[in-house]
Order: sequence, then structure tokens, then C-alpha cells
Amino acid sequence: MLFSFVGSCLLLLANPDSTQQRVVVQNVTIVGNARTRERIIRRELALHAGDTLTRTKLTQQLELDRQKMVNTNLFTTVQLTARPLSDTAGGLGRVEIAVQLKEPLYLLALPILDVADRNFNEWWYDRGRDLKRVIFGVDALHQNLTGNADRLRIVAQLGFIPRLNMAYSLPYLDKKQRTGISIGIDYLTNRTMAYRTRADKLVFLNSETRNRERIVPSLTLTHRRSFYGFHSLNLAYSTTKISDTIARLNPNYFLNGRTRQNFTQLSYSYFYDRRDRAQYPLRGYFYSLLASRTGLLRTDDWRQVDFYLFGSKFFPISPKWFGSLYTEGRASVVDKQPFLQTRGLGYNNDLVRGYELYVIDGQHYGYARSNLRYQLINRVFNLKFIKNKQFNTFPVAIYPNIYLDAGYVWNRFTELNNSQLANTLLIGGGAGLDFVFYYNFVARLNYSVNKMGEARPYFSIGREF
Repeated sequence: MLFSFVGSCLLLLANPDSTQQRVVVQNVTIVGNARTRERIIRRELALHAGDTLTRTKLTQQLELDRQKMVNTNLFTTVQLTARPLSDTAGGLGRVEIAVQLKEPLYLLALPILDVADRNFNEWWYDRGRDLKRVIFGVDALHQNLTGNADRLRIVAQLGFIPRLNMAYSLPYLDKKQRTGISIGIDYLTNRTMAYRTRADKLVFLNSETRNRERIVPSLTLTHRRSFYGFHSLNLAYSTTKISDTIARLNPNYFLNGRTRQNFTQLSYSYFYDRRDRAQYPLRGYFYSLLASRTGLLRTDDWRQVDFYLFGSKFFPISPKWFGSLYTEGRASVVDKQPFLQTRGLGYNNDLVRGYELYVIDGQHYGYARSNLRYQLINRVFNLKFIKNKQFNTFPVAIYPNIYLDAGYVWNRFTELNNSQLANTLLIGGGAGLDFVFYYNFVARLNYSVNKMGEARPYFSIGREF
């Protein structure tokens, strides 16, 4: 027994667990980047030539680096593999890291055919599917203009809300690739427009004359010292003019019956992102905070301080089942706000599902959304009959899901809009289908019910970056 025990120990010492063997990275090769500059790619890689690590750590780091590459939105497919080399040094194995990429068509000019309301569902259910409220135009985006991951976007739209938006961002100005810059300007006009809310619904003035004009130029500095943390500092100037009719119908639009509002705004935000795929994550987490000060100059017409907190967690339950939890909160340091700055739930994507047809105004809000989803389909189709390599890879994923949301809006002046939903707990839930397509398109079909017993299907589609 003693000889057997000693022999077993010697055998284990002679053949250690291969996953704990240490290897040396001989070099890192990159193929497939016809446009993207190599330094942009290496910025995302934690693995470098000369690194020594265990095979287990190597496997983990390959996946982390792959996720970072995917989240740049510069590639349709990303593969990282470790190729063993025959020579050894000092008893250590040597590997070569191969990065294989496929670039998409970076220049996209998509037609705009949308509705002017907050979402498709409001237009479908509350606006009688009025085709006069349709907006159309062109959304042109180049995601990699010079090969430095710089983006140029121009949005020109006509119809119900004429608008021109131009923005350019360069993620890295310095050699260390940490500091970037973005500049932009947004110009829009309104004829028919919402001038107040009543009973948590937007009230519109139908008009053929211009009732609002707004111009917002902005400048943003970004800093990314590590792989996952992003700092940004934004300076914007907003000038908005409304007609006498709007000021008369709602003297609180800018407060005290004013027809013009000018102000500067300085915002700082920090975003920490460890999601496996930013467009439709299944694993990981992120959190963010934002602080904003409106009214930096003595001549500004409005002063306000806002704080935002965001956080989300994505986790696998089994190979096919995934859970997620998202939460967000906002607090404003201000007394009575103008209507234009009183934004609670219902605007953009800040909502409790089941309340898509409502806007709940308030000075503060908080909400949480939970999801349980099942991976029904997750495939990448290689369309060999398409010769263009930027189009012959077509990923498709389908996720049935169930969800439950809760939220609360604090409003000190509910009498101004006869709100029935502010200062009450909001509960909503339901079931849906998520479709994830090529170029980050996500379509959602949900059937939701809220605490008032209202139940109906809701639909949304958009491109997520």
C-alpha cells in the first residue's frame, strides 16, 4: 500500500493537470481587418506577446477579449484561438494567438419611415394610425470613417417633425488611446406638438404654423483608461423658442408664460460595462452614474441639478435559460420645473412595460425591470450565394421571454396635469418574443398587462448600438 501510494504521487507530479500548465504567448496575429487599423484592435486585447499564463487563464482571457471586440460594433464575427507551437522554452509550451475578423459594411444609409409619437404603440392606439404623423428621411451612418473606429452620423428627416442632426466622434486622440472627442448639433422644428399632459397623456396642438424651434450644439470629451470603464464630460447649449399660442395654452411650458429658453448644460457620466454583448447581453453586468448641472451662466433662463443611477445584471440559469434585472433612478434638485424639463417615465425607453401609452411626469423616479428568457434559436447563417463577404454572414436569434416590472414617480405638482399615476406604485408584466438580427436590429413583440387591468400587445423595433 505504501509503495502504491508513493507511486501514485510520483505519477501525479510527473503528469500535472494540463489546465494548470503554463504557456507563453509567442505572438498575436490579426487577419480580416481590411479597413480597421491594427492599433484599434490591439487596444481591446489584454493578451500580448511574451505573456505567461495558465491554460485555464488563457481560455478565459480569450473569451473576454472576444467579447470586447464584439462590443466595438466594428465586426460581424470575431474568433480568437490559441495555436500551439512545436518549440518549447524552459519547459513552457508556446502558443500563437490568432484573431480572425469579418468586417461589415461600415457605411449604412437607411431610409427613415417612422412615426412622430413617443413610440409606435402610442401612434397605433391613441393617434388613430394617422399617416399625417409619419416622418421620413435618411439616416446615414459610417461606423469606421478613417479606420480609427470614428463615427459620422447624419440624420435628415422631413414630414411631421423636420430635423437635422449631425455628429462626429473620434474615440482616441492620443497615442495611449485613452482620450476621445465628439461634436454634434441637433436642429428640429415642430408644427403640431405636445404642449402639456393631462391624466398622464400628452395633449397636442394641431397647427400648420411653426410652434417650436430648437437648436442644441454639443461637445463631449471621453476618457477610457482601462478596458471597461468610460468617463465622459459633455458641454451643450440649448436654445428653444415657442409660439405665443403654446405659451398661452400652457404658461408652465417655460414657466411664467415665457416663449424662449436658453441655457448651458454640463454633464459628467461614468459607465462600467462587463456585458458579453452590448447589443443583446446574456451574461455580465454594467452600472453607470450621471450628474448634470443646467444653468452655468448668469444669462441662462433655467437652473437645475440632476442625478441618475443605472445598473443591470445578466446571468445564465442553464444553457438555454437566462435572467436579467435592470434598474434606473433619477433625482432632481429643483423646485417647480418647466414642462419641458419635467420628465418622468414614458419618455424614450424609460418605462414600466404595460404603460407604453402613458407619460408620468415628475421630479424624481425609479423603476426596475426583470426578464426571464429562453434561447429558442441562435444561429449564424452563411449565405454562400451572396458573394459580398460583408453581407453573406447573417446572425439570427429568437428569445421567448416573460417579464415583471415595477416603478414609482414622485411629483409635487400633480394638480398641474391631473396625474393619476404619479405618486403610486406602478406594476406591469407580460410575455414576449425578441428577434435579434444582422446589424444589431432588435424587434420586440410583447403582450403586457398593467395594474389597471389594461392588456394589449406592444411592438417595437430599432437598431441598438
